[in-house]
Amino acid sequence: MAKNNGLDDNITFRTDRLTKDYVTGETIVQALRGVTLEIPRGDMVVLLGPSGSGKSTFLNIIGGLDSPTSGEVYFKKDRLSDYSEQQLTLFRRHNVGFIFQAYNLVPSLTALENVALVTDIALDPISPMAAMEAVNLGNRARHFPSQLSGGEQQRVAIARAIAKRPEVLLCDEPTGALDSETGIVVLKALQRVNKEFGTTTIVITHNAAIADMADRVIFFGDGQVTNVKVNENPCPPEEISW
Repeated sequence: MAKNNGLDDNITFRTDRLTKDYVTGETIVQALRGVTLEIPRGDMVVLLGPSGSGKSTFLNIIGGLDSPTSGEVYFKKDRLSDYSEQQLTLFRRHNVGFIFQAYNLVPSLTALENVALVTDIALDPISPMAAMEAVNLGNRARHFPSQLSGGEQQRVAIARAIAKRPEVLLCDEPTGALDSETGIVVLKALQRVNKEFGTTTIVITHNAAIADMADRVIFFGDGQVTNVKVNENPCPPEEISW
């Protein structure tokens, strides 16, 4: 596995001239057009931009779910293009927690059992109950998904993602289906995980207000990064003007 010892130990991801083309018949869609970025370790990062701007494609590539057409992705000092399929599977399993707008909980299992699913295959997990308590749902651990609100189900999904103690949380519209009050509760859970576990957390959202809680805001447009803003004083989620 190739190493690049020139990379900063404090950088979780670095991309260099990243492109991604999707071909449908004779049509080529350029989802990413030369994205070069660094994401510092432990940051809370928000990706902003309209639909089709490349945010989800970027997230899928750095998470090892997709591969670029050209360019490079580094996770710490490892180049992901050097990973075999087995190494990519292990990278996703042990290093990355994924959170999507759809909760993807198993309806026949309790919240706690849903979280325990990932701890069985993790190298160094926290206990399922500790993960539930980290998102303030210890008292709902024995409930089934159908007995939980949408916000509670999303927090169970967060607990499941963090239970394997990943270095990175990748979140694609985690509050997209929630009202503002419930969304703020979910964002508080994400922020707590980011601060207490030191987990690099990257959140895609269409809600520009959420950017106020981020350490770093990356703006996407037409497959490119159009701006990067660093917040010196991120605000707590409850102070967001939703």
